[in-house]
Amino acid sequence: MSIKVVSVNISEKKGTIKEPVAQIELNEIGVQGDAHSGKWHRQVSLLGTESFRKFELQAKRPLHYGEFAENITTEGITLYETHPLDRFSIGEALLEVTQIGKKCHGDSCAIYREVGNCVMPKEGIFCRVLRPGIVKAGDLMEYLPRIFKVKVITLSDRASAGEYEDRSGPRIVQLMEEFFTSVGWKAEIERVVIPDEATLLKQHLKGPINADIVITTGGTGIGPRDITVDVVKPLLDKEIPGIMEHIRVKFGAEKPNALVSRGVAGVIGETLVYTLPGSVKAVEEYLTEITKTLKHSLFMLNGLDLH
Repeated sequence: MSIKVVSVNISEKKGTIKEPVAQIELNEIGVQGDAHSGKWHRQVSLLGTESFRKFELQAKRPLHYGEFAENITTEGITLYETHPLDRFSIGEALLEVTQIGKKCHGDSCAIYREVGNCVMPKEGIFCRVLRPGIVKAGDLMEYLPRIFKVKVITLSDRASAGEYEDRSGPRIVQLMEEFFTSVGWKAEIERVVIPDEATLLKQHLKGPINADIVITTGGTGIGPRDITVDVVKPLLDKEIPGIMEHIRVKFGAEKPNALVSRGVAGVIGETLVYTLPGSVKAVEEYLTEITKTLKHSLFMLNGLDLH
């Protein structure tokens, strides 16, 4: 797939269309000299020529690059089908998608006043600058979809010794694959089985974890070998108590034994960590609730407060 920049555009004042220029300089706050640059998540706006062509039929006239207030006009990709946290490489510059579409400004938008509609709120995207660089018309773009890394750790003396088939770990993998497919994200999932040994679990959670999400299964009870929570909780930089409290209350109302689980959730560095019980049924119940907040949690962990 060949993606290229067909125009770069700047406006020095908000509320005006952007004018094509020879090149733009991307820096830590967006486009140098552009009115919309700043320390926020919508530093750079992009719109595809594919959207231009469709909207020209409604406008009944040729449209000029920059009229939708986009900084970069592209060709060769349906931009609004990308996802927040995907990236674009343009020469030395690196952009990260932060938002798809925006609220329409209505009468304050020149195109809206003329046509009664605008394509930018639905099909434009916004990015923040991760690496500065110069961008000009004719430059090639590389689309880099975000690939989330998930590590599933089963803690079981019997399963690690081959005396018992691990069923909860594979079920977590299946449910996580279904979740990432449902939201259109890509994921790489690694699964390991270890005995209920604190030292071994710490080895997976200390240093560079190299995962966006870690989910453990097993060892959340009060038995003599249930050490998962005792290892994980002191390592958390931030705990997320509400998730596990909600799960215990919801399922404990019907099955009081669920209240004995000591599972915790939180953040270690840049990794979300969830400790689940060791049964398939519990895994299904826990992940049903956890996945409701997972997308928002990943956004927040990456500095995006999107609602």
